[in-house]
Amino acid sequence: MMSGILSFSGRYRILHLTWFAFFLSFVVWFNFAPFSTAVQTEFGLEPVQIRTLAICNVALTVPARIIIGMILDRFGPRITYSCLLVYAAIPSIAFALSQNFTQLVISRLALSIVGCGFVIGIRMVAEWFSSEEIGLAEGIYGGWGNFGSAASAFTLPTIATLTGVFTASQLNWRLAIALTGIVTAIYGIFYFFNVQDTPPGKVYQRPQSSAGLEVTSKKDFWVLLVMNIPLVGILGVIAWRLQKVGLYGAETMYLIWAGLVALYLFQAFNIYQVNRQLITGAKRYPAADRYQFSQVALLELAYVACFGSELAVVSMLPTFFETTFGLTAALAGGIAGTYAFMNLVARPGGGFISDKIGSRKWTLAVTLAGTGIGYLIFSSLGKIALPLIVIMTMFASFFVMATEGATYAIVPLVKPRVTGQIAGNVGAYGNVGAVAYLTIYSLLPEGGGGDRFFFQMLGIVALIVASLCAFFLKEPTGGHGEPEVEVAQEEAIAYKKVN
Repeated sequence: MMSGILSFSGRYRILHLTWFAFFLSFVVWFNFAPFSTAVQTEFGLEPVQIRTLAICNVALTVPARIIIGMILDRFGPRITYSCLLVYAAIPSIAFALSQNFTQLVISRLALSIVGCGFVIGIRMVAEWFSSEEIGLAEGIYGGWGNFGSAASAFTLPTIATLTGVFTASQLNWRLAIALTGIVTAIYGIFYFFNVQDTPPGKVYQRPQSSAGLEVTSKKDFWVLLVMNIPLVGILGVIAWRLQKVGLYGAETMYLIWAGLVALYLFQAFNIYQVNRQLITGAKRYPAADRYQFSQVALLELAYVACFGSELAVVSMLPTFFETTFGLTAALAGGIAGTYAFMNLVARPGGGFISDKIGSRKWTLAVTLAGTGIGYLIFSSLGKIALPLIVIMTMFASFFVMATEGATYAIVPLVKPRVTGQIAGNVGAYGNVGAVAYLTIYSLLPEGGGGDRFFFQMLGIVALIVASLCAFFLKEPTGGHGEPEVEVAQEEAIAYKKVN
């Protein structure tokens, strides 16, 4: 695969255009973290309010990833991704124009929806690459796209400072944030006219219904209902957190909770409707068409441990370096960006190892264990020399991103025709983890003790999930296409371009 990755033709062209779409969505999604102290100073916010904004930044990504997975499986990645990228401009500009804390919260909640873009590209890449190469392909897509958070940390403070020269402002964070949304929207239009959902001759598989996830056994139906509880419950935690910072009263919070219960019941009803024939015994899946949802549940927990921790750490790391070491916003953002910098090699590396080592299960279990150990080491360092902190940050992040690559080397192989919904569920659990981690972090005391406990928590969770995967995860047997077919499709594309 790597021999043709620089050709920018055929399936490689789709891969490059799609990872860059994901890259821009991450730039937009994390355009607040480098400016958290500037926003805090300008609005006179309390530390708890800044931490609440960090939670809001990942809040609605949870339901959005589920919904976008349904839309994706029905309409295809081309139009779904394009619309999401264009949408990104609206909350970005709204956040840039905010005048009070309430407006900051609402626009940040709306912007958190952009975080669901990852799910779309997973299906797009899976359509263009065979199961023998899917780990590396998905790793490149996810890793190079995830680097957008580091790009935000590295570049946006500098852009804000440079634009401030022309606007008589020392740090023009508003213009920098608005620009990220505008550029992303322009690229969304470009993306629509330059990609296709599938290679020529390949039919885009759609589920019988996109209203809920299709399962293939009665036991999996009940497991799915249980695993959907945290997806709704975490929204209740967010509602409680917003009530605690005075955004609304207790009565409003109770109404939101009641609405979330209704949402869960509605979702459960839709899942029943999709699987009604299975539940009533009118339909029975042949062995070749079955999959175990318990395996999806383990992948969901794995993504809590890796991507959930990444989102949480990326959201707090610039401020952590700035306050702990007294650095400027630009320098703190740059150093914090080294955490996400490892995405460029570690996530593709995790996918590549999963492809080549012969066991996707053990690749995931080992990288999860490395994630846990890395966080535990990081938590024990304290205020040592800054270069050592940077080195340990990159060491810990290497295993985090490799785990993400190993996770999504498995996801597209579970059940191809519902890949969008499975990817959405697994991705949503990453955000469940992020919100849970950030909520706990917001309750911890400021300073070294709270930070140490935060990283210890991340490490212990990763080690527990690693053990679960080692004992209960099974090797995937599915596939997204045969290599011979993919090569023939690529040759057809090349012939069409020449002629």
